[in-house]
Amino acid sequence: MVKQYKQPAGINHGAEERSHQNCFSTFPLQSKSMKYPSVFLFVLAATLVLETGCNEPAKIVLNPYEYTAQKRVTGFRGAVVSAHPLASKVGLMILQQGGNAIDAAIATQLALAVVYPGAGNIGGGGFMVAHLRDTGALAIDFREKAAAAATRDMYLDEQGDPVPRLSRMGHLSAGVPGTVAGLFASLKYAKLPFAQLIQPAIDLAEKGFVLTAAEAGSLNHTQEAFNQYNTSPTAFVNRAGWKAGDTLVQMELSETLKRIRDKGKEGFYEGETARQIVAEMNKGNGIISLNDLKNYEAVERKPKEFDYKGFRIISMPLPSSGGIILEQCLKMIENRDIEKMGFLSPRSVQLMTEVERRAFADRAVYMGDEDFVKVPVKTLTGEAYLKERMADFIPGKAGSSASVGAGNIIPESEETTHLSVADQWGNMAAVTTTLNDSYGSKTVVSGAGFLLNNEMDDFSIKPGVPNMYGAVGNQANAIEPGKRMLSSMTPTLVLHNSEPYLVLGTPGGTTIPTSVFQTLVDMIDFGLSPADAVNAPKFHHQWLPDELYIEKDFPPGIADSLKAMGYTLTQRNSIGRTEVIKIGKTKSGKGYIFEAVADKRGDDSAEAY
Repeated sequence: MVKQYKQPAGINHGAEERSHQNCFSTFPLQSKSMKYPSVFLFVLAATLVLETGCNEPAKIVLNPYEYTAQKRVTGFRGAVVSAHPLASKVGLMILQQGGNAIDAAIATQLALAVVYPGAGNIGGGGFMVAHLRDTGALAIDFREKAAAAATRDMYLDEQGDPVPRLSRMGHLSAGVPGTVAGLFASLKYAKLPFAQLIQPAIDLAEKGFVLTAAEAGSLNHTQEAFNQYNTSPTAFVNRAGWKAGDTLVQMELSETLKRIRDKGKEGFYEGETARQIVAEMNKGNGIISLNDLKNYEAVERKPKEFDYKGFRIISMPLPSSGGIILEQCLKMIENRDIEKMGFLSPRSVQLMTEVERRAFADRAVYMGDEDFVKVPVKTLTGEAYLKERMADFIPGKAGSSASVGAGNIIPESEETTHLSVADQWGNMAAVTTTLNDSYGSKTVVSGAGFLLNNEMDDFSIKPGVPNMYGAVGNQANAIEPGKRMLSSMTPTLVLHNSEPYLVLGTPGGTTIPTSVFQTLVDMIDFGLSPADAVNAPKFHHQWLPDELYIEKDFPPGIADSLKAMGYTLTQRNSIGRTEVIKIGKTKSGKGYIFEAVADKRGDDSAEAY
């Protein structure tokens, strides 16, 4: 049962500058593979508290052969949450070495490229939203691009019908990767040298790490596709089958990472690695060229910022639809007293479902890469427009996507991954990256050891034809050379009284903005704790198909009420994997308290000190 809490202004405002729990968070007290009983480590930690006050927290030790996930931790100097325990530990190590939130975000991304190959990557792209104590909010766009040889109808057959396989699997489905450019675009806001930030990833690739049961199962599930879309052996194929505890070594990837360490951005987009990418393209009718790689640039953009009930929300602008959808959804419920309806009540779920429906209808028609198309962002998020969008909302009765279309305006794998970071100086970073589908195109660059994305499927390959996530698009998101495909990624930060308050985000394809929306409403309006907001049952509507998706643990009674209203419900195993850091002030007001929560739905892990 999910508990409801009265909304606090911060985290445990009565807490002291030192916390026994903070010290304990550096010890894996629940490890199944510990040589010593938990009580021994508890006494050891208590001794550390009494004798040193944890002024010098125990330095984290990275052991890639023996590790556990932590779902909720607290600390006073910084926190990291990501999709894999080893990546979160790498991020915390960088904070302990004097790095800031950007340093930790860079190192965590690189570690995820090794230990979480299904979505962590250097062959994909993504977005960073950050808020720095000295310079304020920023957004970095390192979304993949269509190659110069791309054409609008490249995935249609001679009859003009779409061939989805071509945009989803193999070489032709890959866009020009942006992740490495994004790392270096954010480096100017970091403190530590890049060589220090990438070294843990190099070590993890070269020396290997043990697989979790979930990772072993995921790799086994993808063996056939790896064999089909690769002509050279890859580190991800094990003819005997992977099992939990096996060690995955990626020597080719380690050499690629070393070239990036030694030569910077050019170590990926030019020279040997670039030649390896183009050679791989030539094996399977891919179209990414040396010039496409050399000319790729990450772009710094103005974040999407708006207020909601006294909180400042900072999210990603286009070419991610996430920030606009988030603003539309929150603004459409802002004056409807949703807090009085109650958490996961039929009334609140119906209201949230209907605003999601309307936001995704607008996404399908109007949103795309603003460098190529005019998007009426001000109108889409304007008070008058959103009021009109809700004019046909009827409480207690299901809307219909056949009649609820896009608004009248007069002249996106779910195998994404998210990480959240906050540091002792008040800096925050939210980063969401993706290969699109699980393991992207399933194609590994021969000799370089990394997977290529299949992000081209996020374009509208034909107006009105859904992509792999069921999202439809129109001309605004049509394929054009050099264009960035529309995304749903929604890395998000929240300020309260001008102070850092929340860092959050999630993977999940089109479910990303609705999961972030629900998490914010759960915490701000319903007063849930971060852990309850993260782990509560999620639901999702995206206009088309006209179905309300619910998780398997969604309350049956609420589901029955929604069916009675006329909704078609579809149950699915999980929606997203939300990572949240909540930040409060200490009693003295001189420092911060970090509560980091990792989603129960995967191997996600939180670290703090």
